[in-house]
Amino acid sequence: MIRVRAQLLLLSMFFGFFGNCLSAQENSAWMIVANDYSNYTGIAVANGRLGILPSAEPGETKSIVLNNVYDKESEFGVSKVLLGINFANIEIVVNQDTLSTANCSNWKQVLNMKSASFTTSCQFKDYAELSFTLYALRGMPYSGLVDVKIKSLQKELEVKVNGQIICPAGYQNVVSGFRVLKDLDARMPLLQTLAKSPFGKHNLATTATFIFEGETPDLKHNLKNSFINEVGFSESLKKDEEYNFAWAGSVCTSQDFKDPKSESERMVIFQLLGNKQAVINRHKELWSELWKGDIEIEGDLESQQDIRLALYHLYSFARDDSNLSIAPMGLSAQGYNGHVFWDTELWMFPPLLVFNQKIAKSLLNYRFDRLEMAKNKAQNYGYTGAMFPWESDDTGEEATPTWALTGTFEHHITADIGIAFWNYYRTTGDKEWLKERGFPVLNEVADFWTSRSVQNADGSFSINNVVGANEFYHHANDNAFTNGSAKTALQFAIEAGEILKKESNPLWGNVANGLKFNYFEDGVTKENAEYNGEIIKQADVNLLAYPLAIVTKPEEIRRDLEYYEPKIAPEGPAMSYSVLGVLYARLGEPGKAFELFKKAYVPNKRPPFGALSESAYSNNPYFATGAGGMLQTVLFGFGGLHFTENGIEQKNPCLPKQWKKLTIKGVGPELKTYVIE
Repeated sequence: MIRVRAQLLLLSMFFGFFGNCLSAQENSAWMIVANDYSNYTGIAVANGRLGILPSAEPGETKSIVLNNVYDKESEFGVSKVLLGINFANIEIVVNQDTLSTANCSNWKQVLNMKSASFTTSCQFKDYAELSFTLYALRGMPYSGLVDVKIKSLQKELEVKVNGQIICPAGYQNVVSGFRVLKDLDARMPLLQTLAKSPFGKHNLATTATFIFEGETPDLKHNLKNSFINEVGFSESLKKDEEYNFAWAGSVCTSQDFKDPKSESERMVIFQLLGNKQAVINRHKELWSELWKGDIEIEGDLESQQDIRLALYHLYSFARDDSNLSIAPMGLSAQGYNGHVFWDTELWMFPPLLVFNQKIAKSLLNYRFDRLEMAKNKAQNYGYTGAMFPWESDDTGEEATPTWALTGTFEHHITADIGIAFWNYYRTTGDKEWLKERGFPVLNEVADFWTSRSVQNADGSFSINNVVGANEFYHHANDNAFTNGSAKTALQFAIEAGEILKKESNPLWGNVANGLKFNYFEDGVTKENAEYNGEIIKQADVNLLAYPLAIVTKPEEIRRDLEYYEPKIAPEGPAMSYSVLGVLYARLGEPGKAFELFKKAYVPNKRPPFGALSESAYSNNPYFATGAGGMLQTVLFGFGGLHFTENGIEQKNPCLPKQWKKLTIKGVGPELKTYVIE
């Protein structure tokens, strides 16, 4: 793993060309530096609407992922999140040599988490030094910008630059062109590609242009092929002369705009005509606001970088003005078709709720906007209330592939969503929101569980034939986490009704109090009624202790921990060990908690930036769910934070010996700071 080290010389070498000689000691906690691309997994630059995935190749990006824009994955398949028409590519040519990793030296890439920028720098033979700094603009969520710097190393250097728009394969009706729009006082050169998505659901439009600091050179258009559209210029430079320009682009679709073509043009024109620095400044201001919620570690630089990288990704993949949610791979890839799972509410939502209630509210609005579809699904399966889909897309209908039984039987997500809604109210105390949005969801969630459960002869209640959090076990009866999450959601619905003085269904309390849990003879909680010690995919029973707080006695928590930790499959997702880490921290065992904290993500890190994969045996980063899990170990384990009826409170924090100090900033609406030493 290539990491920033406290080496002033290395950083000054990198930043000297750009006039940014800052000490590594000041910046290493915020920057991750790579200087080896032999085993390369990129890291996303995103703004909640679009995610740009850089390449190891200087000036190139691999793809752009669009949030909440879907077409079909195949002719008979379910929905799949779309790739945008990629505007973020720049080709540099000198003496008929095209810049690539094969002909450059001093290659380096830096992710600056503080400014959410990504810089690639290198020396192109003995021609020039170059850098490309990429932004997914936070203030212009459909736009990005590449800031380019060239420094000549030759007495006379002729550089040819091509800005490119690359349309993904499989898109239909691709039309590309180049126009120069003219106003009374402006010339606006626009490169543009239009296309339909692979199965025709959406129209996509991408527009891009150069932004020059001085006089605009002559631009020449070239349609390289039907999927690569480019415009270029040439510039003569003298030795040591620096030449700066930017390449700005916007991608819009018919999911969000009636006229995506014109809107993408306007966004680029806005950047072109005097606003380049303004949009970069605004981007940095907005990220500065986000970083008011932060975690600082003293004494362990690697943990500091890893924790901040996780938080950076959650901030990158979400917005507070979008009513959008986060898929397991965020905006880094099309993994799991870009659908939204329980990953959001159970794993990513709690850290975001701690630091940014506006983003948390947006995630909940995503579910509220789809409440009617969830009610329809419940009705379609013979239940009342709302039955949220296991995999959700733009429609709110079930989007899980039909071969996966999770889409038909994994129902605990409906309770997970209800719990997230209640925790938002507990954190904010917003009674008007509870009345207008929170209780309507909790009411429907509670009604679903009363209809989904069945009463037994002894008066108890069971929830049968489900897939629980342990997805290895199908058709489980009385799955521990399903019953536990349903019980918790029912209790929260009752509490919400009491606050609003609304009469609740008496069945809510009867079912909540009567749901069955099963135990082995030694008192260990059984994962389901028929469970007999099989290997599990991920934590299930242990979730009863955290986050559900159903199992609360230390001896019972420990008994379940010791039984189920060895049962977790090596190929399972990372979050299990995060939960176990929280529980051991709360039991006052920071050493064991730290061991599990590291086990939850270190085997999943991929070089050179430390992008998290879903498991130690997969390579599908960036796994935002795992990021949420590891952050929960820090916040709710070591940090001792709890969601309570009085808001976020701290109880019994503990510090692992590897850390000198843990500081958690910007907690809750009051932006509290907690320091653990």
